[in-house]
Amino acid sequence: MFAGMEEDKQLGLRLKLLRERSGLSQRGLAKATGVPNSTISLIESGKMNPSVGALRRILDGLAISLSEFFAFQPEAEKDVFYAAEDLPEIGKGGVSLKQVGTSLAGRAMMILKETYDIGADTGRVKYGHEAEEGGIVIEGRIEITVGDRRKILGPGDAYYFDSRNPHRFRQVGPRKCVIVSACTPPTF
Repeated sequence: MFAGMEEDKQLGLRLKLLRERSGLSQRGLAKATGVPNSTISLIESGKMNPSVGALRRILDGLAISLSEFFAFQPEAEKDVFYAAEDLPEIGKGGVSLKQVGTSLAGRAMMILKETYDIGADTGRVKYGHEAEEGGIVIEGRIEITVGDRRKILGPGDAYYFDSRNPHRFRQVGPRKCVIVSACTPPTF
């Protein structure tokens, strides 16, 4: 097993960047290595510390050695401006999450343009993560639950909270909802 929580996050980020550079999805890597997709997801999010054997199997699927993996230093993105069509989509289903920048390597903050289709939500189960997040509603209405507090926000309304508090977002009303948000550190 490898070291502590910050090291787990760095290991996960390194794995994600190398997997993306190889052009593989988490599912594709899982299929190629026999390591469950859920395990790869947990490692990449910094929530699981892999055994050396599991990490070796995953790296075999990327055709790199353990020493190459640990020597890899992600470069911070140098771009400053991003066209709307170039924002990577990291959401799925009725929730579109477009990330500012193609990589989070070397970044202390994640910025998203979030679009919730009518009736869309982040799931029935509230989730938490080690960060702070905030945002402002641009159009539509969103119901946000943080812990035992719930509020419906509309255009111009904003939120900011400690992300360790379990939370959930749910579109309400007759129009899709658009939010611009930020999360620091980028642990989403």
